[in-house]
Amino acid sequence: MHTDLVAALDIGGTKIAGALVDGAGSLLVRAQRPTPAREGAEAVMGAVDEVLGALTASPLWDGVGRVGIGSAGPVDAAAGTVSPVNVPGWRGFPLVERVRKTTGGLPVALVGDGVAMTAAEHWLGAARGYDNALCLVVSTGVGGGLVIGGALRPGPSGNAGHIGHISVDLDGGPCPCGSRGCVEGLASGPNIARRALRAGWRPGPDGDTTAAAVAAAARAGDPVAAAAYERAAQALAAGIAATATLVDLDIAVIGGGVAGAGDVLLAPLRRHVRDYATLSYLRRLTVEPAVMGADAGLVGAAAAAIALR
Repeated sequence: MHTDLVAALDIGGTKIAGALVDGAGSLLVRAQRPTPAREGAEAVMGAVDEVLGALTASPLWDGVGRVGIGSAGPVDAAAGTVSPVNVPGWRGFPLVERVRKTTGGLPVALVGDGVAMTAAEHWLGAARGYDNALCLVVSTGVGGGLVIGGALRPGPSGNAGHIGHISVDLDGGPCPCGSRGCVEGLASGPNIARRALRAGWRPGPDGDTTAAAVAAAARAGDPVAAAAYERAAQALAAGIAATATLVDLDIAVIGGGVAGAGDVLLAPLRRHVRDYATLSYLRRLTVEPAVMGADAGLVGAAAAAIALR
């Protein structure tokens, strides 16, 4: 009988995933439901309860001692609430209290999804063995998390490391967050595609205008598509270098859908990081792709629950 299991939840705008995770990071039981993101708060909570119901029905449930949640943000770990940008029905929603009730009073740890990905990469992935790491999720938005001194540092709200909203262009365009020239406004997938289209890139016969299509064009030698990734890489590098300068990092790990561009993003990113991170104590800083893939959210939620005892 497992006695060290964690129930993990990964909550996003399209799906709510759950798993029972053991002390080695293996996912033993899985459950998933679509997120009814356009419906009200209780409909979304109903989907969470269905996922938890599938987990509690497992004979392994008796070995579960705690619950970890990684959620699209912003989250407020101190208050136990979530307000995901892509789930309009949840604003200040008391998710921790509701999950605690559904699971019979188990302790619940809540972190943002970027922090969860960081916890996973540090536990079992590309940041394993590094005591000081920044991990980034570059996707529809740009999130992240920090490991400092060998420990996950989610901060009091559970959002520390949210690199997407560091300003890297003082005269840049307004960001929906209220600031200006944020990393996310230059480096997220939709913004890479927008920049390429504005500069004259045109999709192929399939009409695909995603960042992945821009990456394919860049790989095939399209200079406008390559320039859009170059600019995204520069923004990411400026944010990474600023963070490394502040907290003294060993490694930056890049995950999320946009990181699927591979060297189209990583080659200019490494070059720009070398340009920006020039102080002597930053020269050891390396940039590596994430390796945990789609399970990072669940593994990381479990890791966060273990770490935040």
